Amino acid sequence: MRKSTLYRSAVALLTCCFSALSHAGNSSQFAIDIPTLTTEATIDGTFDEAVWQQAATASLRFETSPGENISAPVKTDVKIYATETTLYVAFSAYDPKAKDNPQIIRSNYSDRDDTWGDDLVGIKLDTFNDARLAYQFFVNPFGVQMDSIENELTGDESDAWDGIWYSAATQTEQGYQVEIALPLRLFNFDSQLAMQQWGIEFIRLYPRSQNHRLSTHQIDRNNNCQLCQLGVAQGLAGAKTGNDLQLTPSLVANRQSQRALNPQQAWQDEDNFEAGLDVRWGITPSTLLSATINPDFSQVEADAGQLNINSTFALFFPEKRAFFLDNKDYFDTQLDLLHTRNIVSPDFGAKLTSKVDNHTFGLMVTNDTETNFLVPGNLSSDIAELNDKSVNLVGRYRADLSDQLSIGSLLTGKKSDEYHNYVASADIKYQPSAQDTFTAQYVYSNTLYPEDLFRSFCSNEDCKPVQDCDLSDCGVNERVLRTRQDDEIQDSLYKVKYIHERRNWYALTQYESIGEDFRADLGFIDKVDVNKFVIGGGYTWYPQSQPLHRIQVSGDWDISHNQKGAMIERESEIKLELEGAMQSYTAMGYVYRDRVGRRIDSSSLDIKDNTTLFTEKLAWLYGNFTPISPLKLALDINYGDAIDFSNNRLGKEFMINPEVEWKVNHAISLDASHIYQHLDVDGGELFNANLTDIRLNWYLNLNHFIRVSSIYTQIERDPSLYLYHQPRAKSSQLGNEVLYGYKLNPQSVFYLGYSDGLISNDEIDSLTHNEQTYFMKVSYAWLL
Repeated sequence: MRKSTLYRSAVALLTCCFSALSHAGNSSQFAIDIPTLTTEATIDGTFDEAVWQQAATASLRFETSPGENISAPVKTDVKIYATETTLYVAFSAYDPKAKDNPQIIRSNYSDRDDTWGDDLVGIKLDTFNDARLAYQFFVNPFGVQMDSIENELTGDESDAWDGIWYSAATQTEQGYQVEIALPLRLFNFDSQLAMQQWGIEFIRLYPRSQNHRLSTHQIDRNNNCQLCQLGVAQGLAGAKTGNDLQLTPSLVANRQSQRALNPQQAWQDEDNFEAGLDVRWGITPSTLLSATINPDFSQVEADAGQLNINSTFALFFPEKRAFFLDNKDYFDTQLDLLHTRNIVSPDFGAKLTSKVDNHTFGLMVTNDTETNFLVPGNLSSDIAELNDKSVNLVGRYRADLSDQLSIGSLLTGKKSDEYHNYVASADIKYQPSAQDTFTAQYVYSNTLYPEDLFRSFCSNEDCKPVQDCDLSDCGVNERVLRTRQDDEIQDSLYKVKYIHERRNWYALTQYESIGEDFRADLGFIDKVDVNKFVIGGGYTWYPQSQPLHRIQVSGDWDISHNQKGAMIERESEIKLELEGAMQSYTAMGYVYRDRVGRRIDSSSLDIKDNTTLFTEKLAWLYGNFTPISPLKLALDINYGDAIDFSNNRLGKEFMINPEVEWKVNHAISLDASHIYQHLDVDGGELFNANLTDIRLNWYLNLNHFIRVSSIYTQIERDPSLYLYHQPRAKSSQLGNEVLYGYKLNPQSVFYLGYSDGLISNDEIDSLTHNEQTYFMKVSYAWLL
């Protein structure tokens, strides 16, 4: 009896403590009472209706960056009220110079979420007031929207999420004004409460010589938790989401044409017509069910170009597909254990996310008509492709026990007929003070590879028909050895990190260990059989006068070994960062690194006595600035020693990457970048590579646009300098796309476009078409 009483008392004490800590927003920062009214506002950017006279009001009185909680340089007023189903916000953004010079207001038509550098006003909302996730909504003076989700658990801010909400803007003699309607169906919140209490911040971005951030309240730079410093909005009596059901039917049609690299070869055409349906059902204001049938997972816009030369690891491409991005943050952990680009072409998918009190749940299941996954190593990685269907499952649970403590778990599974990968993870984040953060994660995996998978990585071309080749004939490399398994393999990963961060300095340490048989095939863990220790820190100054407003010196030291204790890499780096006038950012650094090259005996995974240790010394510089409001320039340069991984020797590498963002006028913009890279070795230039990425955007109005893009890659090699194989002397690729788009909102769209691909090499002197695609997509979101 006594034990039971003590137990109940302890539970009651913990519950009391956690309840006391459950509200992260601080009314001493800022507080506002949001009235619930019955009149809807007309979203036209004028807010001259009488209902706005009953709204709550506030002013953005502080500049939080680059000035540290000083008086805002310009006036910004905001009004806010709610109905039972919608939150209404109106901003009046003043600029005393706008009357004589309207062009001083920086604003352009652009794609959604691509308005950084413009004048912006917006609102940040933590609807559970627990400092875990916050919605952000911004609008520029032309009414272009931006929305994102800030995740305090991971420290990331993702603009991949797109909600359906409404805004309008008008420019005035005094500046500009913005009107916003945020349907409550957008949000997860506890509708059982008679009165809501949300974390809140009103924000204005005022870009002139510097990009000024203005706020309703002060931000303490000595506190590394941003969402803990929100103000409190109280009110929204009777708030509810209504019938939160969204149906989005779609139709996709395309004609894909391909041919061999022979101008005389006939084109092989394939026509595709696909109808699909997406369903989004808010079962409760804190529980969302998303489902898709025969979805269109094609990408309208091509990925940014990347050079893949003298690199031994697979390239990373970000997720862009709407179904996977919806409430993606519910599945995040400190490690990248879920990278949904590994799910290539599903026929169906379903996702359930929910938050109940301090508990967050997520469950997702899809099939896939293909089975792709990453085969990791400690010196290289590559993508495996199975010609099989697979089932993919993800489950996530997180408990926010207090403002300081969160624990969670993640389960993933990927399975086809002769293959599976199961992953189980547990993670913790603990913040004992406003300056200290401790995170830890442990992950276990169980994997079974198909018996013949290793043959797909054989370097001997005679083994590409895989039926009869054994290991001795294969042309062994790391991917062959990592996938040639006779039975299930199991292993684990763990990572611990501690960071102490104050206004002027920070220090961190981290240790990570990944077993040689660990796999996370639904994620992007591209290194295994490695452990790594990192220690680092930095110091920051905030000068009060131009031209600089932030200076930081930082550095770190790290060392990596394989699981047998052989060193793979040891690196020291020092970095200087400067921020100042013309919205400039400059960073430069020097790296001293000892690193091993390729394996001498490729049939062994050993590092010790099987690799050569090279010393690399290199310097780098990156900078960007906005000399005039329509033009942003950037430059990235690397120069120094680099390992020639193809031939296991040290060379001298130079890389330069200039970028230009030019707003030709309010409707037309040009983004262009070029990468040039070359590597010199004894005997001459081993290779030089060029990649040019050009994108022209023309916005006919807020909803209509035309986009033209081209990505050109050219690589030239000197085959006589290659020791182990004879590559082609030259190769080129050109990809083009022309796209017309109409966007009523992120899910109601019409696209019509054409894309093609051209290629040349030693056998084909000039660029030759080898693929063409005509495509059309239409979808419409019905809000029921």
